[in-house]
This record gives sequence, C-alpha cells and structure tokens, in this order.
Amino acid sequence: MNLGFIGTGNIVSDVITGISKSKIKYKKIIISPRNKKKALYLKKYFKKVIIAKDNQDVIDMSNWVFLGVLPKVGEAILPKLRFRNKQIVVSFMSTTNYKRLKKLIKTKSIIIRAIPMPPIRLCKGPVAIFPPNKKVKSFFDKIGTTIQIKNEKLSKNFWVISGTMASFYELLNILSKWLIRKKTNKLDSQRYVTLLYSALAELALANSSKPLKNLVNEQTPGGLNWQGVNELRNSGYYRLLEKSLKKIYKRL
Repeated sequence: MNLGFIGTGNIVSDVITGISKSKIKYKKIIISPRNKKKALYLKKYFKKVIIAKDNQDVIDMSNWVFLGVLPKVGEAILPKLRFRNKQIVVSFMSTTNYKRLKKLIKTKSIIIRAIPMPPIRLCKGPVAIFPPNKKVKSFFDKIGTTIQIKNEKLSKNFWVISGTMASFYELLNILSKWLIRKKTNKLDSQRYVTLLYSALAELALANSSKPLKNLVNEQTPGGLNWQGVNELRNSGYYRLLEKSLKKIYKRL
C-alpha cells in the first residue's frame, strides 16, 4: 500500500512520523513538493518517503490520499485534481465539511474526515473520524486511538475541542515562565510543569469513566488548589474559555 500526502505542514509531518514509528504496513509514502524544505526534511529522515512532482502525481501513485492543506488551498486545488473511484481520501481540512468535499472531489472516492493532533508523532492521542470506516479506524488505531463519529454535526464539536491545544500549551508556558522569574532554571521549570500536567492528564484518563468534576471536588476546602480554582472561577476565566469554544464552533 502506498500512502500519499497533499500538503507537508506540521500535522502531515506529525502523521508521517507516527506512521514511520508504527507497525502499519506500507510500501512508500509519497508527499507533495509544496513546502520544499519540509518535504526534503521528511525524505532525509524517513527512507520510504519520496517526493512527487506535483499533487496529481501523489494521487496517481497512492492507494490512500491524505489532504493536509489549509481549507482555502484545498478549495482551490481539489477541483483540478483527478481522484479514482473507491480511492480512500482522508481529509484533515478543518472547515471543509463532508458534503463540500464530495462536491470538490467529484469521483466516488471513499472520503473520511479525520482530526489528528500533534501527539500522533508519538503514536498517542485521539483521532476522531467521520463517517465511521473499519479500514481507516484500524489504520489510526496503530498510531493513536480512533473515535468514530456517526453524525457530522457532532464531529464539529470534536474539531472545536481540538482548537484548544495551543491554549493548553500557553498555560504550560505561562506557568514555566513564572517559575523562571522566581529564579528556577529553565530546564527544571519546564520539566516540572510538563511532568505535572502529563501526570494529571493520565490520572484524568484513568478516571474518565466517571464525572471529571469529581477530580475538582476532591480538593481540600481552603487548600491551595481550592483557592486556585475558585479565584479563576470568580475572575470569569472558565466563562471566557466557554466563550472561546462558542466562537470556534461558529467559525466551523
């Protein structure tokens, strides 16, 4: 099986890295030459990566084609490309819905929308897909955990949550910088913050079958964590977070 990628941005690089570390069986990964620097980087570090002459070449040589371009770019280039009937096309394009993709691609390809996130380079993290597909699920289960969604309207909600990733990293950045200003060296600051939040996420995952509010409510009244969460609540921090989610949803 040959895997083709149109677009060579960050998320495509992350997916290719995850594939290269996984047990997925494939012959070649064919990438488009659009971002020459990243394309050459991927070719250098992964033996099975080859650079196609153009986007149509990617499609012609591939069994599966992954669309890793910005929605505006995709809207412009897809109508000019020729896909094959029953060819599997996996789109990472956030604001281009399933109905629109079918119009842009035209042929009777098997179209799947997927939401991979950067931890996929470590073969970790969720990948929400719509519509459900056994082959695509099996593929992403080898580089993450697939969540199949039966209704595209519901899948929009997962795209919204994926839009909070940078906010999380900014939280880690702010906490780390605070420690640095308090004379803690940079390496210790970043390691402490990232290890703490990684462990907290693991604990939350272990308890994800139960209401997550239980983890909030178990904090000792009057303690440091009780103080921290209530100060943020009273300041409107979490209301602003919900407001941000609503705006991302509206954009989608």
